[in-house]
Amino acid sequence: MRRLLISIPILFTFIMMIYSCQNADQVKKDMYYVSGRDYYIKYCQNCHGAKGEGLGALAPPLTDTVFLKENRNKLACYIKNGMSEEITIHGKKYQEKMPDFQTLGNIDIAKIVVYITNSFGNNQGMYPLEQANEDLKKCK
Repeated sequence: MRRLLISIPILFTFIMMIYSCQNADQVKKDMYYVSGRDYYIKYCQNCHGAKGEGLGALAPPLTDTVFLKENRNKLACYIKNGMSEEITIHGKKYQEKMPDFQTLGNIDIAKIVVYITNSFGNNQGMYPLEQANEDLKKCK
């Protein structure tokens, strides 16, 4: 009986340790996400809202998963260089100019993209620095 009482907590602890382990990719994504949230609050939230709801006709919401997925390779360019092209989000047209954030480093932009594409009902996974670098080279 004594062995059973000792082995149950040890077994439970061991199971919890295995269950709580995350792989390195998940840890990296989580680190990008948390840092990206901080950058979002500082640079983006004023226009796009705390919940990604947007600002009326001035700034589009960030809740259109289809738009974000189809334009994922352009998001870094939009953040770095701003945007003046007309876009349609949830069937509504937006044409106000988005300011550029030239002072942000590519790693900061990658983190913002991870946050945006994994918040507000979005779940699009990791966006590594290497991808941001490639996408930023292709900006128009």
